[in-house]
Amino acid sequence: MKLIAGLGNPGEGYKETRHNIGFAVIDLLSRKFQIPLDQSKFRGLFGKGKVNGEDVILLKPMTYMNASGESVKPLLDYYRIPPENLLVVYDELDLPVGKIRLRFKGSDGGHRGMKSIITRLGTEEFNRIRIGIGRPERGYPIVDYVLGRFSPEEKPVIDEMVQKAADACEMWLEKPFLEVMNVYNKSVE
Repeated sequence: MKLIAGLGNPGEGYKETRHNIGFAVIDLLSRKFQIPLDQSKFRGLFGKGKVNGEDVILLKPMTYMNASGESVKPLLDYYRIPPENLLVVYDELDLPVGKIRLRFKGSDGGHRGMKSIITRLGTEEFNRIRIGIGRPERGYPIVDYVLGRFSPEEKPVIDEMVQKAADACEMWLEKPFLEVMNVYNKSVE
């Protein structure tokens, strides 16, 4: 069984913000795989299904970004999913808009949602897809930027990256993550 968790903040006020790009990927996968997010437990919304013979759980933590680990960890424990079968999708300030990067381990890089997950799991060794949202102009508060929406000019590029991240998630259900990394990290350079 594999768990794909997309990070974001719950509520209409946060919908389609930069910080919620992980939720956008989960919503796309939910439609594509016909796995409704119809269960509310473990402080998250999730759905279970099969994709190409693989048992899959799609999760949107409802804890707010900074406490994402409080949803991810109990779900992993309940279903006895090891960290290597976890894939987390989230926004990344240090990547330009429209770039994605895959990693199989590493620090939180200052991302509080990732910090929460790493702290709760007690390991940095799990798969992740970082979707670039770029940095704000100098002097613009980071919190306002990440909780802001993409510009109309950015929207087509973001839609393409959400699709690309979803495609990488799907490939991971059939192939080792290192192979997926090699394909997607090369394709975005």
